[in-house]
Amino acid sequence: MKLLWKLAWRNVLRNKRRTVLSGIAVGITLASLIFLDGIYIGMLDSMIRTATDTFLGQGQIHAEGFRDTLEVEKTIHDSGSVIKSLGAEGLVSGFSERTISIAMLSSAAGVNSVLLYGIDPEAERNMSMIDEAIIEGTYLPPGDSGRILIGSRAAETLEAGIGDRLVITVAQAGTGELSQDMVRVGGIFHMGIREIDSGMAFINIQRARKLLALGHASHEIALRFKNIRDAGDRSLTFWNKYSREGNEAMGWRDLMPQLDGVIELADISSVITSFLVFCIVAVIIIHTLFMSLYERMFEFGVLRALGTRPLSMSLIIFFEAASLSFISILIGLGFGFIVMQIFSAYGINYKGIEFAGVTINELIYPVMTFRQFTLFPVLIFLFSMAAALYPAVFAARLTPARAMKRSM
Repeated sequence: MKLLWKLAWRNVLRNKRRTVLSGIAVGITLASLIFLDGIYIGMLDSMIRTATDTFLGQGQIHAEGFRDTLEVEKTIHDSGSVIKSLGAEGLVSGFSERTISIAMLSSAAGVNSVLLYGIDPEAERNMSMIDEAIIEGTYLPPGDSGRILIGSRAAETLEAGIGDRLVITVAQAGTGELSQDMVRVGGIFHMGIREIDSGMAFINIQRARKLLALGHASHEIALRFKNIRDAGDRSLTFWNKYSREGNEAMGWRDLMPQLDGVIELADISSVITSFLVFCIVAVIIIHTLFMSLYERMFEFGVLRALGTRPLSMSLIIFFEAASLSFISILIGLGFGFIVMQIFSAYGINYKGIEFAGVTINELIYPVMTFRQFTLFPVLIFLFSMAAALYPAVFAARLTPARAMKRSM
């Protein structure tokens, strides 16, 4: 066995140029696979952060059926106990109560229908990007200030600027009677998402509760988890714990099923792409081994004439494939590490691109994982061994006369 290994290694090093070129080809393929996987993970993480940090939250708690109907009467059951329990929850790093109602904003120039959110300004700072998206004016101050935040597109429709008066019209809970309030525009925000910039507005939650006659109730509790991956784990007992007594708790996968579907589709696409890449590796290995085999046809004939068994002939080819894949893996890991380090430092600019309803608003940084530098090299090695099967069988079936005749 040791002798066969020595023969295989010498055969690999016999034509150094071919070995190096084949190693670089397979190595670049491995490096590309590592880089693409890192980009894939980084893009998904960026999309999830963008979707959840803008305003949605990584998870939400509502009354059952509220998200379907937006009925003002469907408030969270015993929200005080829910808030108290969330305060002691180990998985959650923050939460924010909200009220939600369909409202009509009126100005001297026009009207605009919006979803009116009542928010706690301080709690919302750590939950969403509303305060960072202000382009004119200021964020909502604590307390019932009588100010409102409106989107840039809504401001254009209403022809409203900072300090202008707007009239809010909503239907009160229980009675359905119209309730109106006059507020001043305190700030104008721009999220870069058409639906938000034209169809959402924010006031203080105390003022919203008075306007809607809700008392101390809330329609929604937005959640932020210590680990964002927990928010996408449907198997957590957390969701069942808070989905009782008429309430329902949902993570971002259920809140944004279109994004979840895209991620599942991307996973399938990643598997297909990886398989095609491994097939390319197999073709390179087969081509290299057959070139080497045909160059040494006379030597193989001599080995068979000296009584070398077919199994040993096959092992030589397998050992050559193993040596070539080992060299390729080292080259690929080196290239892959360097490329990942460069792009992890500088990122890739996909800002402004909309995908699955999410507009990417940050640089995408490839994510380096342990799996990329362990699983992928192992798969490269296994595919190389599988690719060596055909040349190995061919070598095992050679007869001395046939091999020597071909070499002349």
